[in-house]
Amino acid sequence: MYKIMRFDKKKHHDSAMAAEGHNVDANLVDMRPNHGHYFVKKTFGKPTYCHHCCDKIWGMLTTGYSCEMCNFICHEKCLRTVVSYCSSVALQLIKNPVAHTWSAPCLIKRRYCCVCRKRTDEAMSVECEVCEYYVHVDCSDLAVSDCKEAATYVANMESANTVQYHHMREGNLPKESKCVVCRKTCFSTECLAGMRCEWCGQTAHAVCYRQMDKECDFGVLRKIMLPPMCLTIPRTELPMEQLLNISSHDQPQSRKVSSPSKIQVDDVSTSGEDVKERDDFEIIRVFDGNNSYRLQISRNIVVAKHVSVQQVRDAALRRFHINDTPERYYITQVVGEVEEEILEDPVPLRNVKRPEGKRAQIFIRYYDDPDKDEVKVYGGWLRKVPVTFCGISVSKDTIVQDLITEALYHFGLDGAYWNRYNLIEVSLDRGVAERTCNPQENVLQLVRNLRKDSLRRYHVVRFYVQEKEDPHDHAVFVGNLPVSLAQRQYERILLKLLGAKEKPFTAIGPIYFEYGSLIITFNTPKAATAAVQKLQSAIYEDKKLIVLCLPNVQPQMIPKDVEPLLVLVNVKSGGCQGTELIQSFRKLLNPFQVFDVLNGGPLVGLYVFRNIPKYKILACGGDGTIGWVLQCLDIAKQDAACFSPPCGIVPLGTGNDLARVLRWGGGYTGEENPMDILKDVIEADTVKLDRWAVVFHEEERNQPTSSGTQTEMSEQTMNNPEDQTSMIIMNNYFGIGIDADVCLKFHNKRDANPEKFQSRLFNKTQYAKIGLQKMFFERTCKDLWKRIELEVDGRTIELPNIEGIVVLNLLSWGSGANPWGTSKEEGNFSKPTHYDGLLEVVGISDVSRLGLIQSKLAAGIRIAQGGSIRITTHEEWPVQVDGEPHIQPPGTITILKSALKAQMLKKAKKSRRGGTATTICFTQPHPETSDPLSGPLGVPSTLGDPHHGKTTPDNTAADSDEEGDAFL
Repeated sequence: MYKIMRFDKKKHHDSAMAAEGHNVDANLVDMRPNHGHYFVKKTFGKPTYCHHCCDKIWGMLTTGYSCEMCNFICHEKCLRTVVSYCSSVALQLIKNPVAHTWSAPCLIKRRYCCVCRKRTDEAMSVECEVCEYYVHVDCSDLAVSDCKEAATYVANMESANTVQYHHMREGNLPKESKCVVCRKTCFSTECLAGMRCEWCGQTAHAVCYRQMDKECDFGVLRKIMLPPMCLTIPRTELPMEQLLNISSHDQPQSRKVSSPSKIQVDDVSTSGEDVKERDDFEIIRVFDGNNSYRLQISRNIVVAKHVSVQQVRDAALRRFHINDTPERYYITQVVGEVEEEILEDPVPLRNVKRPEGKRAQIFIRYYDDPDKDEVKVYGGWLRKVPVTFCGISVSKDTIVQDLITEALYHFGLDGAYWNRYNLIEVSLDRGVAERTCNPQENVLQLVRNLRKDSLRRYHVVRFYVQEKEDPHDHAVFVGNLPVSLAQRQYERILLKLLGAKEKPFTAIGPIYFEYGSLIITFNTPKAATAAVQKLQSAIYEDKKLIVLCLPNVQPQMIPKDVEPLLVLVNVKSGGCQGTELIQSFRKLLNPFQVFDVLNGGPLVGLYVFRNIPKYKILACGGDGTIGWVLQCLDIAKQDAACFSPPCGIVPLGTGNDLARVLRWGGGYTGEENPMDILKDVIEADTVKLDRWAVVFHEEERNQPTSSGTQTEMSEQTMNNPEDQTSMIIMNNYFGIGIDADVCLKFHNKRDANPEKFQSRLFNKTQYAKIGLQKMFFERTCKDLWKRIELEVDGRTIELPNIEGIVVLNLLSWGSGANPWGTSKEEGNFSKPTHYDGLLEVVGISDVSRLGLIQSKLAAGIRIAQGGSIRITTHEEWPVQVDGEPHIQPPGTITILKSALKAQMLKKAKKSRRGGTATTICFTQPHPETSDPLSGPLGVPSTLGDPHHGKTTPDNTAADSDEEGDAFL
């Protein structure tokens, strides 16, 4: 049994005036009692939890209250103190709508739908890539477009007068969440309950969160957060995925989901029993307008056959989440193809027509006044308007121009300058879509057409007044063009692809010639949008262009004590662990400071941050990705305000030798808390890293030196065909001989069958197999010590009987091994570091010795230590630089100190939060050694590989670190 529960129609001023966050305003809608909920008294036959206080509704066959529109459940004692808005009105409460970016549909565990409040593992669901919003696929068209408003800067905004407010989200709180008001546990695993700020992460009970301070300080991540008030995004019609640099490989297409037509028990408006077992109920298809009827998109209601027209109307309104005065609506039935007639009492369902074999079909319609109406116009992003919206009466003669003029007067602006503004029609149906209205368009007819086509869409359409002139440039990144062309050639290519005779862009540059990438700038959003839409579908020389619209950063709006973090993630590193990591970072930080390097490379993020005087970088990937980031930084920093930002590492590759030395660990396992990683970045120390130029000078070149495996090196090498010289920047180590030969063989095998090399264990076995073949059958490097010449600091070095030479900049090589041995000073050798300006030269006697070194059971043969290395060869040899192998023809190889410097972030030993830092590495420095990087045997203590014995796929071309995998 149950009965409908109604209260006196009065507003609760305290709750109505309170805002859930800076983007929510309870005054935007004529709030009905109970925050828009339609409560029904209901008897529960199984244990149920109150969504307000999180307590259990005790006892069997006990009563409580349930909202028929959003399934909100509460005690009778909690009914009058409910503060959660019904999802039927939530969309109308948003001041500035922001579209969500949906993931691929799947069964999401331990979460609840933010629309129907039911478990997401009961049906296919999607989640937002940017905020903690979860929704069933069948509920997605009712989702509230209130994603994090991550770019709020407007012209003439001042940092001192800008306040950031909380952006509260209901439910799906992290485990062990504590209320910041009462300090008690506020999370629930049984229902959608509790509140959480999307920016600072503060959590509170629904009954407590009104007592929180309205201002948000971004919490523990404040020092590295890129504040929304310093960002502006291009005013374009492009989807949010493109503005956020979210590509298809880390966010599959899942936006186009069909409207729900499945009948569920919660469709029943007058009974909680199974409708299949009742003969006095009927299922009716409801259309909300002509457009939904043309597309045959309907919603089903289940009503008793004896109900009145008013009851059918109310059930239909609730099914479409239309929270409005019911008397404004009426019901008609479909008669033939284009005709309809009003459904009347006393028993309307006896008279409704039912097509043979089909359900009854009805329309829900609005009582239109053909002579006048009232239209809400929003100020939106206008600067310093006194009200969020204004209601304007319109007649049959009112046009858009008149509406803009009247709205400007209400907003305290001069209506005489109406021609400087546009009226934007914004639809919140399944996202956010914009349309600029024609100034001569009839407003009353526009509104009536919207209602006639779809009542649901009419209720989620808004009209915003917006300035025509956008004060910000629109920068567009274009990649995958041919490399090393002249600027005029790039301009001709762009003009041809855009189909334009004259340049539609105002400027071109900077141009990154080495990567075939450039930036073009437009002065109007319309021109930028048109160019992006043409270029993103363009193909040049059989390559699809990479086209991205970039946000603008206003550095004067960044607080002086804030150093924003630029996050660069290789999503395919570490068996695609980067995909999970980039999603977590987008939710914890401003999504516009997180970039996928596989979509445009590191240069995209570096360009966006070019005007920030002080910032940090977090590179997530293997050694190849780190080298790529540092090389792009060398190119971009010439025009940047920050010449050398420090770079931290999240190791996602296989070798991760630089990450080991800097204490970031041997590999990300997926079990680390991304929040702890960001805290470690804040507390990390800045250290220097020596970088070296490896110059290859060939005696002669009759054919290209690079093999098919040199894809990565070709991006990093500057070739000069006149003197047969090329150069690569080295960060970690250089190898010639046996280790490079094994590495090259492995790369060739992986390139031939990349699908097989999906786990670390398989990669190690392949290395072992190649090593055994080299040991017994293919000793091609046997006489290397006789066939090459080595000079260190101008001195000729006599080589021992070896098959390979490794030149070290780090005390970590080949996934954590240390060929140099103990780092203490011995004999003529000083204690090595990665910032002493010296290189260590180590010899490898044979393949078996190589295996022992990589197994950390032995060291190599110390040969020399110096600041410049020269190797002369008279035949071709396999070489590798930072794990990238190739065959080098006869000539000289010179390694010199590079003028390019790098600052790195080194993870602190002890957390300044009062305990031992949460580390990715599982081993700690040995207390007896003088060097914090060394263990008792001189092997760096951070060399323990947490992946040992595990299988983690890694097929990233950019992270070719497998040359260091231990032989088994």
